[in-house]
Amino acid sequence: MTTSMIITVVAILAALAVGLIAHHLHRRRRTGDDEEASVGDLISPLETLAVLLVAFVIVVAAESYGSASAAVEAEAGRVDQLYEVADYAPEPQRERLQASAVCYSRAIEAAEWPLMAEGGAKSPLASTWSTEFRTHFKELAHKKDATFPLLVQADDERSKARQTRVSEASPAIPPFVYWFMVVALAATVGAFAFGLPHNRRPAHLVLLCVLAALFTGSLLLIEDIDSPFSGRIRITGDAMQQTADDIAEDFATDHPASTLPCDTDGKRTTT
Repeated sequence: MTTSMIITVVAILAALAVGLIAHHLHRRRRTGDDEEASVGDLISPLETLAVLLVAFVIVVAAESYGSASAAVEAEAGRVDQLYEVADYAPEPQRERLQASAVCYSRAIEAAEWPLMAEGGAKSPLASTWSTEFRTHFKELAHKKDATFPLLVQADDERSKARQTRVSEASPAIPPFVYWFMVVALAATVGAFAFGLPHNRRPAHLVLLCVLAALFTGSLLLIEDIDSPFSGRIRITGDAMQQTADDIAEDFATDHPASTLPCDTDGKRTTT
């Protein structure tokens, strides 16, 4: 559990405790139904604000998570497509492009993926292999090969998917908005605790604890999915790993006499 998650849980529990203590002290004074009604009227708009805020932030976080997941799948698919289209290119560009595709996929999984958990950054190692793509594209352009536009399109889509993946690794919700939401929900829980009926029953306390638990769970869920590559429900690199394994196997079949210019981590082994 991260520091922000711990602070979130402590804030909700503290608000619940303060509200219950204030309610207990308030019960010592005899009050009428009108006063209880006025407390309820004040809690209602606070409840509405809290619910709307949580709903809005969950939508934003979920959209960011969905975009990151889609980008991961798209990037893996475009690398596989690039390898397949390169199969129609002339030699030696065919072998070089396919080798670069294998090395790129390996570098993404081994070198760039760990950076996703730290907020996202492009690995120079993976970028080296993507630069190799463009070098070979220029050679095909000079030959006026028919596969050139198809390869460029596949690489462009790969590049866009990679950029989206890296950008979505950063939290989509500004810290100020998140902590404002924590304060709003903590205040709501405290207000509900303070506004319990004076003749409360055990069921009231149970429902209050359930409400506090649901609010806390919502905050922890938002915190988790807002970090799509480092949370408990993080996005894995299985798609790119699968692509790397598949095209490496294809390369061994297509070019049995050749050796890949990189190791299993995408690091260059030959010039």
